[in-house]
Amino acid sequence: MSRRAASRRAPGVPRGKSADFPACPLPVTPAQPGLVSVAKSLSAAEIHTALDRLCQAIAARHSSDSKLVLLGIANGGITLVRRLGARLRLKYVGTLDISFHRDDIGRNPIPKEFSPTVIPTDVNGAVVILVDDVLFSGRTVKAALDELFDHGRPARVELAVLIDRGGHRLPIKADYVGVTLEAGEHEKVVVSLDAAHPANDTVRVLPAKPASR
Repeated sequence: MSRRAASRRAPGVPRGKSADFPACPLPVTPAQPGLVSVAKSLSAAEIHTALDRLCQAIAARHSSDSKLVLLGIANGGITLVRRLGARLRLKYVGTLDISFHRDDIGRNPIPKEFSPTVIPTDVNGAVVILVDDVLFSGRTVKAALDELFDHGRPARVELAVLIDRGGHRLPIKADYVGVTLEAGEHEKVVVSLDAAHPANDTVRVLPAKPASR
């Protein structure tokens, strides 16, 4: 290629600018909002309304599914999945232990006490709804999918969460959401569902403790 041909500019590209991607201008980065660390909370009544919303949405979509399986992700999804299963009067309700599929297992060893995987029926060809209390980065859900597919190949997998706090870092989105809360990167969402006394249920958004170095 001659020096003259190499120096040609694409039509519409100013002198001195690259012509590699003339149709793709550089994006303008918007200003980022400040993080809010003031504690927020949901009352037991608001939590129960969110549970009703989840049940209604699941029932509306799966009114004719004879093999619907609800699996709570341990540990946050255990009490939640039991409540949803009871309200929906479902036959197949179980739990998933994701301990061996976590991507942080090197930094956080498996605790001595954990909830084992309990799947009450064959998941091959079934419709499975994973249930968890909070959706954050998406890593917990990814680990739950890995554990689930160790046991079979469902026809379809969906996700139901009580709280979607944003900040997703994987391409994972919940199919059913009770409440959407905006929590900053340096905040944590603490969900407490009292299995014996639902009137004591709480959800709080609190400042997260600094990570140890």
